[in-house]
Amino acid sequence: MQSAVLVAEPEPETREYLGRQLRVDGFDVLDTARRSEALELAERVRPDLVLLGELDLCQRLRRGEPGRTWDRNVPVILLAPTSDPDERVRALERGADDAVGRPFAYEELLARIRALLRRSTASATELVVAGDIVVDRRTRRVAVRDALVALSAREFELLLRLASEPYRVFTKEELLREVWGYRAVGRTRTLESHASRLRKKLRVGPDDDFVVNVWGVGYRLLE
Repeated sequence: MQSAVLVAEPEPETREYLGRQLRVDGFDVLDTARRSEALELAERVRPDLVLLGELDLCQRLRRGEPGRTWDRNVPVILLAPTSDPDERVRALERGADDAVGRPFAYEELLARIRALLRRSTASATELVVAGDIVVDRRTRRVAVRDALVALSAREFELLLRLASEPYRVFTKEELLREVWGYRAVGRTRTLESHASRLRKKLRVGPDDDFVVNVWGVGYRLLE
């Protein structure tokens, strides 16, 4: 399966050159000169990697915007204005995963793209992303819009199961069996109490509404 690369570069010759070379090397390429279109493509297509020519756009991608759903953790390489080490430092501080100064050697840039894609593919298997929630299986860390949330072991397992299919309604019987190992449900408020605590902990903003109770059936993570 080909990786999709978004090239958001205002300079037309550089943008066309990169698009042409990356296609030859087997990538699906989307390119644009406009910031607004770059954000629309990032949201609609969800590329595997973004090449940016503007640091401000990198910051917007990382911050996110209300109502927008692009992947704020998408790997980003900045095409910095110069090869000055300070440019690279600024890029890394503002959210880029890597930076290449101009003029750049295409073969070096290609090697960096492939290395970053390998790292992101390996780490993606450990991450479960559901809307604004990111669950890291390996470190057992949970973040809601970059705010870390401390959960108990059972709350974490409940969240992980809900996040695996965030819009699906899991029945109470399913959750008690899969998270707690119950063979017979009987009369227990275990699920309800854990779901209530999890909902409160995930509410880092006044409008957050996670762990939705579907009356008479069970729970889903996202409305």
